[in-house]
Amino acid sequence: MHELLEQFLSDLNHTTPLEYIAVVAGIGSVWFSRKENILVYPVGLVNTSIFIYLYLKHGLYADASVNFYYTVMSIVGWIMWSKKSHGETSLRITNSNMSEWGQALAFFGIFFAVLFFVLKNFTPSTVPIADSFTSAAAFTGMWLMNKKKLENWIWWIITDLASIPLNFSKHLVFTSFQYFVFLILAIMGYVSWKKKLHERHD
Repeated sequence: MHELLEQFLSDLNHTTPLEYIAVVAGIGSVWFSRKENILVYPVGLVNTSIFIYLYLKHGLYADASVNFYYTVMSIVGWIMWSKKSHGETSLRITNSNMSEWGQALAFFGIFFAVLFFVLKNFTPSTVPIADSFTSAAAFTGMWLMNKKKLENWIWWIITDLASIPLNFSKHLVFTSFQYFVFLILAIMGYVSWKKKLHERHD
């Protein structure tokens, strides 16, 4: 425990201003998502753009690809969440049915397999399984968030739980802390969206 604390303090001293900016933007983005506020996307773009660079620098290639995916999907999501119908946002929070759950699991499985194959065979990654797992879960969470599926929060919770130790092991301790905050916000987001869903059905 003492060694972990020493590593945390040592790595925190080496945290760059760029990482601080990315983490603050990331936390802001998840906060806006929990509030179902469209600012999730422009604020999130700041976070993802910086993390593409940071993850490439630290050898987390799949996570870098996730942030590139986030960047593209943030633009798509921004458009989807902006659509209006009769003066109101046309996209509403919904539950996934069994078919959609199956699609999400297949989506996760395909991305995990592809990312693991690429990382194992074509990159010097030292954590191909962990990197592929967190990335595939995040891919799935972002895909479902754009469609305002309640279950997107479940995938974010899985992503955050796996990302905390992964980033810590790569000396990105402030980023690891970011995922701890993300985990709390994701749980709050799930509760908030579920409440909104129930209120609409009552």
